[in-house]
Amino acid sequence: MKAVVTGGAGFIGSHMVDLLITKGFNVTVIDNLVNGRLENIAHHESELTFANLDISCSDELEKHIVDADYVFHFAALADIVPSINEPAKYHQANVEGTLNVLEACKKAPNLKKIIYAASSSCYGIPVTYPTPEDACIKPEYPYALTKAVGEQYALHWGQVYKLPVISMRFFNVYGPRHRTSGAYGAVFGVFLAQLLNEQPLTIVGDGEQTRDFTFVTDIADACYTASQSRFSNEIFNVGSGSTYSINYLAELLRGDKVYIDKRPGEPDSTFADIQKIQKLLSWNPKVSFEDGVRIMLENIELWRDAPVWNENSIKKATKVWFDCLGDN
Repeated sequence: MKAVVTGGAGFIGSHMVDLLITKGFNVTVIDNLVNGRLENIAHHESELTFANLDISCSDELEKHIVDADYVFHFAALADIVPSINEPAKYHQANVEGTLNVLEACKKAPNLKKIIYAASSSCYGIPVTYPTPEDACIKPEYPYALTKAVGEQYALHWGQVYKLPVISMRFFNVYGPRHRTSGAYGAVFGVFLAQLLNEQPLTIVGDGEQTRDFTFVTDIADACYTASQSRFSNEIFNVGSGSTYSINYLAELLRGDKVYIDKRPGEPDSTFADIQKIQKLLSWNPKVSFEDGVRIMLENIELWRDAPVWNENSIKKATKVWFDCLGDN
């Protein structure tokens, strides 16, 4: 059986590759290495096929997908501030790229499932916690919008062209191999670099906001489970089953703390209602938050070369965030 993983050299995609290879799949990774790194899949070098392609503009996409049994579409641009600064770039990667993947999938006669990596950011600032799949879609910034539009394309192509699509909405994914360079982003990368450099952890607001931190191997496991199911044209939340405050994370990391301004457009909580995936797919997360944090600390050296953010550099990096979202 052949599985194609777009973005397979990236953070989540490379863990998907790990799982598929342990399951005996022939794996093709498609990645343009803008965010992905060959080091993430180097341990599988002799076990997979790698294609250095940009899904948003490549004419060679079809030939790598035409004989696929499964397609896991993880390739995307992430992060909030860059998406505000360069929305057209995000549209090209996350919307046009998704459309190109779907069009290639139409030519694959043996295709059994397409797994689309969606984002819980589509919910914006929810009114219901835990947040179910039928909650209102209210993106707060271009990244969230492009991922939601990509999901609509995937589901619509499933409806019109009878493609076997499942969309998986990920909540606050963390784990080893998370990107360590580039824009100010996910809290774990920021905190671990600060810990390594004996700097205080920069906590946004009062730190009582909570996040549904979901370990990356649980994400891969949920996607694999969905791919092997009888369901199509469904949406599933993928979360940890709970939600945890940033202050609690700081306690587990045992770092000094400094508090910075709360940001607009961010929810006070993210918390996935995972009853649907539990009921229909019999899936449950396996890695507790405490075990996940322990694993991150065991791998902290991976963040040795990551940028070290402080109160002033964060303020400068997120200025456009406040400028554009401050009155929303």
